[in-house]
Amino acid sequence: MAGPTRESHRIPANGIELDGWLYLPALPAAATAAASTTSAAAAPLIVMSHGFAAVKELYLDRFAAAFAEAGFAVVLYDHRNFGRSGGALRGEIDPRQQVDDLRDVISWAMALPQVDPARVGVWGSSYSGGHAISVGAHDRRVRCVVAQVPTISGYQSLLRRAGPQLHAVRAAFAQDRAARYRGEPPRYRRVIDQDGEAGIYGSDDAQAFYSAAWTLADGWDNRVTLRSSELASEYEPGAWIDRVSPTPLLMVVAEHDTVTPTDLALAAYERALEPKRLCLLPGGHFDPYTTHAGRAIAAARDWFVQHLG
Repeated sequence: MAGPTRESHRIPANGIELDGWLYLPALPAAATAAASTTSAAAAPLIVMSHGFAAVKELYLDRFAAAFAEAGFAVVLYDHRNFGRSGGALRGEIDPRQQVDDLRDVISWAMALPQVDPARVGVWGSSYSGGHAISVGAHDRRVRCVVAQVPTISGYQSLLRRAGPQLHAVRAAFAQDRAARYRGEPPRYRRVIDQDGEAGIYGSDDAQAFYSAAWTLADGWDNRVTLRSSELASEYEPGAWIDRVSPTPLLMVVAEHDTVTPTDLALAAYERALEPKRLCLLPGGHFDPYTTHAGRAIAAARDWFVQHLG
């Protein structure tokens, strides 16, 4: 029996095309023959996307391949305006648009002949961890949710990140909004420090994580629009967490997360209803992708197997 395969696809979503990979699990010869006449070989589905300003090549291929090894069809894609996905305003991150795109990707994947549309799961990390919560709360096609180090409250994150500069940050948002209304180009911010410009994320672990994209992904651009930060400050996926139930929810939380703060995640988990599970990992926000990836993968895989497999 051969291993899982990976195909490249252009996925229509809300007027553009998203760049995605479709992983298909290996099938025994008997199941492959049955698939030509029945749906016997249709696999449960996991739809995956990355976090703020990140692209699929940034460590998520390892997660997707492991899920496919466990028997799942997996769709891993880049958000609009990033990677090879379409979108005219590069570096713009609108969480509501990303959530709507995610629901279109689910629709596209459910129509694939290799997929069982009755067994659909969503996996999201960081910013997309918030998307997984939002979609799990509103879209009953989704039967299982994994949210890894998820965004819970954009407002609380802004307060902690901006600190005494809060009023200056909000003034910059307002100035950018007025300039864009006048037809001027949007202002941009670095994601991490580069060429003397400060980034949104200034920690050493963030610098190491995002800078890996220059090696792993072709043409990753270290910038996002300022409006992306404004929209992030207004994004509150944690408000919906009690509505995910009865869909099973796994939250993977890092013990010392300062990007999507640990205390916000744990408080949100307490508000979530059953069935739910918490996987608490050592380290900071970026460790589940690297240092503790094996544990993060295993927890998510086992949750999907339990509820979709």
